[in-house]
Amino acid sequence: MDSYLFLIPWKEPTSQLVNEPTSKKTMSKNPQNTSSEKFTVIEKIMAWSVHLLTASGLVAGFMAILAINDLAWRGAMLWLVVALVIDGIDGTFARIFRVQEVLPNMNGQTMDYIIDFATYAIIPAYFFHQAGLVDPPLTLPCTILILLVSALYYSKEGMVSEDYYFVGFPVMWNMVVFYLYFVFDFSSLANALLVIFFAILHFVPIKFVYPSRGKHFRRLTIAITTLLIIDLGVILYYHPGKYFWLSLIAILAGVYYGVLAVYNTWWEE
Repeated sequence: MDSYLFLIPWKEPTSQLVNEPTSKKTMSKNPQNTSSEKFTVIEKIMAWSVHLLTASGLVAGFMAILAINDLAWRGAMLWLVVALVIDGIDGTFARIFRVQEVLPNMNGQTMDYIIDFATYAIIPAYFFHQAGLVDPPLTLPCTILILLVSALYYSKEGMVSEDYYFVGFPVMWNMVVFYLYFVFDFSSLANALLVIFFAILHFVPIKFVYPSRGKHFRRLTIAITTLLIIDLGVILYYHPGKYFWLSLIAILAGVYYGVLAVYNTWWEE
């Protein structure tokens, strides 16, 4: 969920040409005309490349679907982690190459929403449905719950606060499914209860940090996030084997985010 946090919405400049002919005033207000003269071909190529990078997250999601159909759980989650990494870095490149300024008619926020909802909600829900994490009578109800609360969360005003916190547990069902399948070995009932817990947590006004936007412990949060992503890759590499220290790193990282959410909500100055 990266680019919509970092791409500053483009605002149409106010024309200072008051007594000029209508055609000139129209041209001065038209971002297409100004942008075509203002930016070089290389700048436009780099801006389009960033949009293609963002869009490639959807390709990773589609590859995850194919892997799920083949019951290749490790491959499916690997593709979802790839989508997660893409989503985590595209905003940085968007700022570097001033994508919103160079291509004002392309809405990176809309693209990001589409891809995020696919890779953080729909595809993880499909993974959950097919992976047998709960007993058959609970499979469809839990899957439906994941999809419904995700849609509701995405639709609510204030999903991201003005100081760049997620209000309520963000739509990160890819990580929930990862922990349930690759880290823990809980019973069907426990998995179902955890799905219900996180579904409710979407609408509890707790402030969850966005790693690169946190006010406090930012460097520590980025370091732990980087370590966690590496750990996820190593866990997938060794699957179906499970190693205590790898699971412990993942669990401690999750605990850190939970404690930080409590701190950000009730103790942050």
